[in-house]
Amino acid sequence: MTSNNEQKITELIKKTPILDLNRHLDEIGRLSSITIDKEGCNLDIVLGFYEKELAHYKDFFSDLVRKNLEIGNININITSEVKSHNVQSALKPIADVKNIIAVASGKGGVGKSTIASNLAISLQQDGAKVGILDADIYGPSLPLIFGVENERPTSNDGKRINPLISYGVEVMSIGFLIDADKPTVWRGPMVTSALNQLLKQTIWGNLDYLIVDMPPGTGDIQLSLSQQVPVSGSIIVTTPQNIALLDAKKGLEMFRKVSVPILGIVENMSTHICSNCQQEETIFGDGGGEKLSSEYDIDLLCSLPLNSDVRQQTDNGEPSVISQPDSEYSIRFREGAKKMAINLASMKKEYSQHFPNIVVEEN
Repeated sequence: MTSNNEQKITELIKKTPILDLNRHLDEIGRLSSITIDKEGCNLDIVLGFYEKELAHYKDFFSDLVRKNLEIGNININITSEVKSHNVQSALKPIADVKNIIAVASGKGGVGKSTIASNLAISLQQDGAKVGILDADIYGPSLPLIFGVENERPTSNDGKRINPLISYGVEVMSIGFLIDADKPTVWRGPMVTSALNQLLKQTIWGNLDYLIVDMPPGTGDIQLSLSQQVPVSGSIIVTTPQNIALLDAKKGLEMFRKVSVPILGIVENMSTHICSNCQQEETIFGDGGGEKLSSEYDIDLLCSLPLNSDVRQQTDNGEPSVISQPDSEYSIRFREGAKKMAINLASMKKEYSQHFPNIVVEEN
């Protein structure tokens, strides 16, 4: 009877979508173990993403079992474990980095670095190990956003670099290594080489996610990075404006050509709320992110209003999810980060690193 009930519970969990995620546990995690004895039922569940509050998941699975089977005590234990996911076929994952997420935009000025920073911190606040790499060689802004523009990374051996840590996130940027007041007059191959060195010569700390703040555009530099950096997924940042949407589409198509999955779209500056009268206006157009999401069948992770507080927080080195964690803006950031993590968790896992290299030698 016990074995039969275990099978019933297993099948029940497999076929029931979880809350409002519209996904089954097999897609975004696993049932690690199940035991039933005279005292009740014990379930160990592992999610493929982190979330600070797990009580609603425990209530969901507990109610699901109780409604369908006559079992006394039900004990639900939920943990999180982020797995490595597939990257481009010709590349291998970076050591100590499970997943690289590229945050890109087809054009500059859409708030990509601000969004990448707040998403990274949101993931860290939920419990994940997170790093962020500033790939914008010509205009590195992460040192300012993370409040570490006057600090410099160290090296233990003169070859590899220790990233700086700010708000619990490991941060690396070319801005730490060059004069901020002088222009970086580098050609494309030099940029690509420098970023590959930063990526591979930084001592990352067994990260679940490394967010890469890509340079704006879809030219040679962006294409080279997309082909040479082992990326598990990407996020496209746009505004509702038609000209921004045109460039965002180019970014989408670029990632598709190099077989990088799109985890979602973030629409920035979706509306503007007047600080005096509180009237909300769509000064850059309306519904652009939704149209792009519908056209390409890609999730709209979040829509963010134009807000002067965000600009001030960014300039002061205190991103919104740190300085105003309970604001509507920060809530939307955290929701977007969670959706991204769930979308990644549902994608194919990378197992090659778990197998030894086989060498055949002739005698």
